[in-house]
Amino acid sequence: MKIPVARPLVGEEEVEAVARVMRSGMLAQGSVVTEFESRFADYCGAAHAVGVNSGTAALHAALLAAGIGPGDSVVVPAFTFFATASSVSMCGATPLFADVDPETFNIDPDSVAALIRPDTRAVIGVHLFGQPFDVGSVREVCDDHNLILIEDAAQAHGAEYHGKRAGSLADLACFSFYPTKNMTTSEGGMVTTDDDALAERVRLLINHGQSRKYLHTVIGYNYRMTNIDAAIGLVQLGRLEGFNERRRKNARYLDRHLAGTGLATPCVAPGVRHVYHQYVVKVPGDYALSRDAFMSALADRGIGTAVHYPIPVNRQPVYENERASCPVSDDLAASVVSLPVHPAVTDEDLAYIRDTVRGLP
Repeated sequence: MKIPVARPLVGEEEVEAVARVMRSGMLAQGSVVTEFESRFADYCGAAHAVGVNSGTAALHAALLAAGIGPGDSVVVPAFTFFATASSVSMCGATPLFADVDPETFNIDPDSVAALIRPDTRAVIGVHLFGQPFDVGSVREVCDDHNLILIEDAAQAHGAEYHGKRAGSLADLACFSFYPTKNMTTSEGGMVTTDDDALAERVRLLINHGQSRKYLHTVIGYNYRMTNIDAAIGLVQLGRLEGFNERRRKNARYLDRHLAGTGLATPCVAPGVRHVYHQYVVKVPGDYALSRDAFMSALADRGIGTAVHYPIPVNRQPVYENERASCPVSDDLAASVVSLPVHPAVTDEDLAYIRDTVRGLP
């Protein structure tokens, strides 16, 4: 593709940071991870950050630290990446699928409230595509029912909700550093929290349940982050604000120039800072082309697109027994398309996307 829909941005500074770790011989978890954790916690405005080896590991460890297990249920959005729900299942608990808001695509607080059962212990809200969910309203539901609130912030590094950054908005927050995220460590993740006991529990769980070397007090996992990953992360964290501002600039351009094309451009809720992990438009039923034809037309002209996500999680075969009615999620799965907005998209690329889309029949 001339303009891919996603592209990691790494340069010589990241290469040199990795080389320093390689030359040191300390490749596994160590002081570089500790430094990255400290700087990431400060960036988010959280008391603690614990580095792990993937966003899925972050979700799993956070849920386990919160005491989620067999016999519990956890409310999650139906329109999200699979790991939001599968991490609940990995704990032996049951995901309950809430529908999402048709404008922001984020978890619907009313749908959350309607799902609460006696066995419900937590809610995971996803800052989908880089826009924070309605944390205040979901928090009210959680407080009313004494539930733990977890942010799935895998796509929202640097996003803000009423002046507070993602990672500091709930009891626990979980990030991913997959290569196409707003910042990367190649693979990796992070759990943030203000709760000392939860942070200690996460650290225990990600290191085989060791309270000290060779003393295992719980069954844990090998979810540790490496110094190599953390070295990349430290460089990327320093570049994150610049990356995000370019994403936001690109998104503003597309907002202006795709208006009037018949596509529904992203809606940004009041009081939030959207960081556009993805720039997601809707192809409505009365648009001149079907979604597939629209994507094919752009591909023919060298513009990458993607569908996030074509099958709501509640409709995945593995969750057939928990299948719920989530009509908004169904509609979005059938109509959304992601367009290139990442920091490598240039002004010339944007003009080409504009002219191409506006020139379609």
